[in-house]
Amino acid sequence: MTVQSERRAANHWPGLDVIPSGPRATFSAQVARRLFAAAVNRLDVTVHVGGETLGRGGPAMTVVRPEEFFLRLGRHQLIGFGEAYMTGAWETERPADLGAFLTVLAAEMPSLVPDSLQTLRSVVVKRPPRRERSSTKNSRTNIEHHYDLSNDLFELFLDRSLSYSSALFPEQLLGGAARRDDLEAAQHAKIDRLLDQAHVGEGARVLEIGSGWGELAVRAARRGATVRTITLSVEQKALADRRIAAAGLSDRVSVELCDYRDVGRNGEQYDAVVSVEMIEAVGFDYWQTYFETLDAVLAPGGTIVVQAITMPHDRMLATRNTYTWINKYIFPGGFLPSVRVIDEITHQHTGIRLVDRHPMGRHYAETLRLWDEAFRAESERVLSLGFDEIFLRMWHFYLEYSRAGFASGYIDVNQLTFRRIV
Repeated sequence: MTVQSERRAANHWPGLDVIPSGPRATFSAQVARRLFAAAVNRLDVTVHVGGETLGRGGPAMTVVRPEEFFLRLGRHQLIGFGEAYMTGAWETERPADLGAFLTVLAAEMPSLVPDSLQTLRSVVVKRPPRRERSSTKNSRTNIEHHYDLSNDLFELFLDRSLSYSSALFPEQLLGGAARRDDLEAAQHAKIDRLLDQAHVGEGARVLEIGSGWGELAVRAARRGATVRTITLSVEQKALADRRIAAAGLSDRVSVELCDYRDVGRNGEQYDAVVSVEMIEAVGFDYWQTYFETLDAVLAPGGTIVVQAITMPHDRMLATRNTYTWINKYIFPGGFLPSVRVIDEITHQHTGIRLVDRHPMGRHYAETLRLWDEAFRAESERVLSLGFDEIFLRMWHFYLEYSRAGFASGYIDVNQLTFRRIV
């Protein structure tokens, strides 16, 4: 079990204990207060702040420490909004209310700031630091930040398959009907659809980019395939190796610590290339390299299936140079593509073409709801692993912030199937 030192105690969250101050922070807080009030008064939410009630009624939040809240919001925008939740400067009455409140905000995200001020975006928002750019040098550190937190942590809230990506539920279970017992079957349904799309069967040579904890590789091997699966996470590889061995499939599956850019150096080719929610870590600058690599290792007649979290093309263009709360605390170097940019890159730089798209955004909202419920139910065990109260609030915010994006339609997730044109 590995726990990074930044996660162990409140005083190891660099800068989080510092509330912005000084004339610039004060001015920014005043502007943030006015913009915040104007925004929420147009929304179906209820906000209690300093004896006032804002909004048109709906999911509620309370600003517990208004001065701190607006100083953080004004100085650090959406990063400050998330940090203010982490420190307890704002709160919802019940933990389960957080997602509902954030969903309303996410649905109106493009218009929360008036058009007249959108032109200032490039001046105000922070840019991603170069040290988090997903280069060959930086990628392993970026991946370790999240996936090497602790296998024990992920086992607390994931289902037995240890699948850390959107499940695929029967339609009748969407919208809040699914229970945790339904999650494993829904994860297997997701994996099986992906493998079916990739025509994985007896004798297939499969490359998986992004191993997770080995479940997809195991299911592919049980179909008679030979699987090479790669990861940059030491913790994931260790557990995936154990799970694959326990399944009696070590002769069919190899797990390697390997950057995706290195997989085709020996000229090897594969009948199926699959990658589940790994492209989000590739970064804007490397999408072309990613798809060129997939194209290069695909055998004649083969199929590629990529499960990708995506955002609308216009929002992708507007935010591609923005450093977000998710980048700072959850996924350094991460950025979401649009389906359009994926289609453009593959047309312009590869011989593969998008031939099928299966959107699953509502399924991800359901998946995240179940993960968050399980995580909150295991809070005492999370603390026993060496994580602190701020981590509990951060992880809850991350899961519900993500759920809000899918529930509102602000982001989506798709299984994308590619084949090479003749």
